[in-house]
Amino acid sequence: MYTALFIVIAYLLGSISFALVTSKLFGLADPRTYGSGNPGATNVLRSGNKAAAALTLLGDAAKGWLAVFLASWLADKVGIGSWGVAAVAVAVFLGHLFPVFARFQGGKGVATGLGVLLGISPMLGVFVLLTWLVVAFLTRYSSLSALVSASLAPVYYGLMFRVDAFFYAICIISACLVFRHRQNIINLISGTESKIGSKKKAV
Repeated sequence: MYTALFIVIAYLLGSISFALVTSKLFGLADPRTYGSGNPGATNVLRSGNKAAAALTLLGDAAKGWLAVFLASWLADKVGIGSWGVAAVAVAVFLGHLFPVFARFQGGKGVATGLGVLLGISPMLGVFVLLTWLVVAFLTRYSSLSALVSASLAPVYYGLMFRVDAFFYAICIISACLVFRHRQNIINLISGTESKIGSKKKAV
């Protein structure tokens, strides 16, 4: 019962779109109407408002971290176990991808996925973040950075720990993130992918 409750709460928490919240707070256009059309920090950055983009990034990452942290902290007290915590990790991520509060039209999950990884293991999260930063610095492609980081996250976890509930959760999250970037993969291959810092363009 507690496991199901935690999963539902995690999904609802993940459904809070900070891209939409911060855009309204700063009086910006709906991020789904310009650039990539994705309600995420990278697209909000295309509005030219760095503060709004930073708050979006922090908010989306924080909700992923908070869900996993609270589930892990209360796991022994309520008896949800490691598989339950892993399910919570997946649930908050899916909430971001398919938010009930935004007609199931969510972001691609990069920041929330990072927050989840930091909740599972701070060291794992740092390694994935460093991977993202290195690829972004070298290529200026946010999508490519996300794809490389997502692909390596399960590898990092497997090398650092073992194949367990969290490993499978990370595999699911990584696969979903890659799937959500399928159009970006096409754009990268065709050479039409937008780079970090490019200005907004209506969709």
